Amino acid sequence: MNKNNGNNSISEQMVIGITMGEPAGIGPEVVVKALAEPEIRKAARFIIFGMNEQLSYAADKAEIEPFWGRCQHEKISRDYPSKVVVADYDEHPVPSWIKGPSTVGGEASIHFCLDAIEAAKAGIIDAVVTGPISKASWKLAGSKWPGHTEMLADKCKSPRKAMMFVAGPLKVALATIHRALFEVRHEFTIGRVFEPIDLLNTALKEYFDIENPKIGVAALNPHAGEDGQFGDEEQRIISPAILLAQEQGINCQGPYPADTLFLRAARGEFDAVVAMYHDQGMIPVKLLAFDEAVNITIGLPIIRTSPAHGTAFDIVGKNIADPSSMMAAITTAIKMATVKKAHQPVQTKAASDAD
Repeated sequence: MNKNNGNNSISEQMVIGITMGEPAGIGPEVVVKALAEPEIRKAARFIIFGMNEQLSYAADKAEIEPFWGRCQHEKISRDYPSKVVVADYDEHPVPSWIKGPSTVGGEASIHFCLDAIEAAKAGIIDAVVTGPISKASWKLAGSKWPGHTEMLADKCKSPRKAMMFVAGPLKVALATIHRALFEVRHEFTIGRVFEPIDLLNTALKEYFDIENPKIGVAALNPHAGEDGQFGDEEQRIISPAILLAQEQGINCQGPYPADTLFLRAARGEFDAVVAMYHDQGMIPVKLLAFDEAVNITIGLPIIRTSPAHGTAFDIVGKNIADPSSMMAAITTAIKMATVKKAHQPVQTKAASDAD
């Protein structure tokens, strides 16, 4: 009997859903290259929500022999016999001459994501790894969601969510995300800072098996405000949010000047950091692990990871896309799903029969 990833048989392995992303982007190439790695394929089973034609083309360019089975996307199953299967959306043809955002590309990638989310909610897959999308394509296709995070939160009915990144030794959650820097002040509240601390604490326990996470909270201003000389947000907002979290048993400290906090966390003094705005968190993430950073949406009832790069339309078809971030996203999803399963109570046969 095969033994993989601590399981007794292939049928007991985690099933990871991977959305192909924007069909005209590098999604097909990085998915094929990532799953072509034997160690990746040994670790789980996979369902690719995408297009067999684009994946086959990417494999041909990379001189990779196709290693997957194929089924119609309406017929996906957890028990499909192949280790890797493409749930094919051949009703969404995307012409080869399209080299950028398009309505058809948006319609296809939205369909991939919606079906993968439903499959995760139904227990057909144990985690979702999303390939890079074009937000411009989604807009052209009339999407009511600007991107993955908003779609996931809506479809999972999750009012609370946060963006988290794993970059080698560093884990970071963001208090504010895609906001103009001068606009951050208009939504900077105690609740806005407390929420990622709370969600990050839960995620570290449930998905990374850290029993009592130690979280460092970044300041907003230089030198943590220097007692109000460079801004009072640390005193008015961040410190009260930290106190609120501590009162709920969360092991968090700060606010610390950001120019030293990330180094301390990377050296192991903290298990994770909460950054106050996008670039404050993303600069250290990309400095430490530009090619291997992983984006995670926390606060959802399902697991979602993603490579931390975009569609890279400019290099499509050149066979030069680096699959490292996709590989990291897949292995992170497998680890998270495995820890989550280990934390779930074991249901006895008698209890199962009673149901």
